Amino acid sequence: MIAEATSSMDTLLLAEMAVAVIAGLGVFLLGMKYMSEGLQTIAGNRLRSMIGAATSNRFTGMAVGAGVTSVVQSSSVTTVMVVGFVNAGFMTLTQAIGVIMGANIGTTITGWVIALEIGKYGLPIMGVMALIFAFAKKDRLKFLAMAIMGVGMVFFGLEMMKNGFKPIRNMPEFEAWFATFQATSYIGVLKCAFVGCVLTMIVQSSSATLGITIVLASTGVIPFYTAAALVLGQNIGTTITAYLASIGTTANAKRAAYAHAIFNIVGVVVITALFAPYMKLVESVMRLGPINIDPHAITMVDGVETFGQMAAALAAVHTGFNVVNTLVFLPLVNPLAALLMRIVPDRKFKETPHLTMLDPHMADTPIIGIEQARKEVNRMADTLDKMLPRLRTVITEEVTSDKNVQKIFHKEEVLDIMQTEVTVFVTDLLAGSLTHDLADEGRRILRIADEYESASDYVQNLLKLYLRLEQADLQFSHADRDHILALHDEVVTYVDMVSTACRQNRGEVVTKAHSIGEGISHHIRRLRNQHLADVAETRPAPLVTVIYTDMLNAYRRVKDHAMNVAEALAGEK
Repeated sequence: MIAEATSSMDTLLLAEMAVAVIAGLGVFLLGMKYMSEGLQTIAGNRLRSMIGAATSNRFTGMAVGAGVTSVVQSSSVTTVMVVGFVNAGFMTLTQAIGVIMGANIGTTITGWVIALEIGKYGLPIMGVMALIFAFAKKDRLKFLAMAIMGVGMVFFGLEMMKNGFKPIRNMPEFEAWFATFQATSYIGVLKCAFVGCVLTMIVQSSSATLGITIVLASTGVIPFYTAAALVLGQNIGTTITAYLASIGTTANAKRAAYAHAIFNIVGVVVITALFAPYMKLVESVMRLGPINIDPHAITMVDGVETFGQMAAALAAVHTGFNVVNTLVFLPLVNPLAALLMRIVPDRKFKETPHLTMLDPHMADTPIIGIEQARKEVNRMADTLDKMLPRLRTVITEEVTSDKNVQKIFHKEEVLDIMQTEVTVFVTDLLAGSLTHDLADEGRRILRIADEYESASDYVQNLLKLYLRLEQADLQFSHADRDHILALHDEVVTYVDMVSTACRQNRGEVVTKAHSIGEGISHHIRRLRNQHLADVAETRPAPLVTVIYTDMLNAYRRVKDHAMNVAEALAGEK
């Protein structure tokens, strides 16, 4: 009877422990999400300027990766974003490698946040900030409260997990099981690193597994060296997210994902081989001067032994590894890129960069998602800019080239697809937590994408009208043909002006666009009136007049849609 009662108590205790740990982990992950969203929104344009600074300079790329990851609080999100940018053709492989290296440094800030050791204040912080978030009217205050509320949730979640894990120390079965994972030998270090890797792959968050590791070490369930080996393994586990995001992407995007894996795997292999001297070096640095972090120092909290400085010590191990690994690999960016080119060769057919807008990770970073959508709209502008010169070539060539005709039709189909993808993605972003300014920009992007797609429809209509003229074995008079070409050049210059402003995000172009646009409309009315006035004298075939006036109308509509783009840039309805 006593044995059954004891077994029943153990089962009940395990159930309570599991509930506390799972609930704590859930609160922790939600806190990380809120902290990330709040920080992203507050950072706003500064975050976007960091992304734009990712040049071929490896040091700048590293700084961008570290800065962005510090804001989004997830190296996985940054690396998935980088894979998406490479896949869409917005970032080169060498740029991506630099950003990925920096992301590994930026993600270590999570450990230092946890090391603040303010767990008992987590619930009050969360409560106060939740009230401010609920009743704040200004966006900036609202999202600042969200970020701080996220911090409170992180600490409250950690505190829940600590309380959940405390009974383990008094359970011989668990103590014996954890004893099998001791980083006292090279094989033991590898076993611990493997466990950390697998746990991170399952949870899909190195921050979560780092938090669990810190809790286990702080409560004395596992020793410092074992926890450090687990942390090293987590660096490999976190690469799985970027790898999954690279499935079905271009060869260059796959190379970016593999760069992340190679960078972390090689670093962990080297450090685990030099584990003992590395740990001694870290402990020596931690004990220097005012830092004086001792992971083995024991304090009593509510009558329970606690390793109070363990969080800071493990944060130092994590940061040290990623900083050293980055410094070693930074001079090897170009050789690494060359190696990846051999590992993942270009496909035999020409690859077309595709959007990665539907990736769920992008919805977690709306600032970056809006920036990527804006760049995709710029690609739409580039595509329209290529259609118009081809149309002029078709009009001027003596024998119409099938290649040019098919290119124009193909680009119109591409713009249809691009507009659909941008619409789906931005609509998804708008369903999340966005500031009013960011939501307005998202709506402007939707409108601009629609205007460019509509303009391409009318370019295609112009081509169809001209082909219809040819098929009827008719042609314009020399004067009408010259007038059409002059109008074409005028509209091309106008569209190019607006597209340049779109790429530079300059809304002030609207004033000039209105002025020049009125001039084009006046020119079109004059050409129509002149042609109709000449009909009695020149007596063209009725179909020639119909096609001529329809082409004038189509050019006016292309101009109108470009005008609408300028108005959208300026925020006009």
